[in-house]
Amino acid sequence: MKKIAFIMTALLIFASSAYAGSPSNVRSNCGCGLGYILFKDSKNPGILIQIFAATTNGTFGNQTFGISSGTLGCGQPSSFAKVDKMNKFVAENMDNLAVDIAAGQGETLDALAEIAEVAPAKRPQLYSALQKNFDKIYFQDNVNNQTVVSDVSGIIEKN
Repeated sequence: MKKIAFIMTALLIFASSAYAGSPSNVRSNCGCGLGYILFKDSKNPGILIQIFAATTNGTFGNQTFGISSGTLGCGQPSSFAKVDKMNKFVAENMDNLAVDIAAGQGETLDALAEIAEVAPAKRPQLYSALQKNFDKIYFQDNVNNQTVVSDVSGIIEKN
């Protein structure tokens, strides 16, 4: 009986100290996701609340979705968002972009540079590099937009 009373007392002390622990930022310890959304407004986010938040995130496996979509308290990585926008733009403008890259100038190329967040001062050098690499970017007639974006992104990184 003494053993049970001791264990119950120890659990009660641990639970109360875990809950009443010093306030901290739930997100910094548990990350974004459903657990963060559910427990972010807790008045006293001690260790117990953080365990619930982390367990919720892990159980529902939603952090990856939150990160890639920029929801559930997650920020979408700028490079992911940029590549996603570039993929959509290139898919809708493949032919015009090919013409502009071959010419080394044009509105479609300007728009792509804007989406890729290339500084205006660096664009002439980039356009020249893209023009020189036209045959590598459009190496076949039925090249897809992801391949074009990948090749263009590689050239942007080098310039």
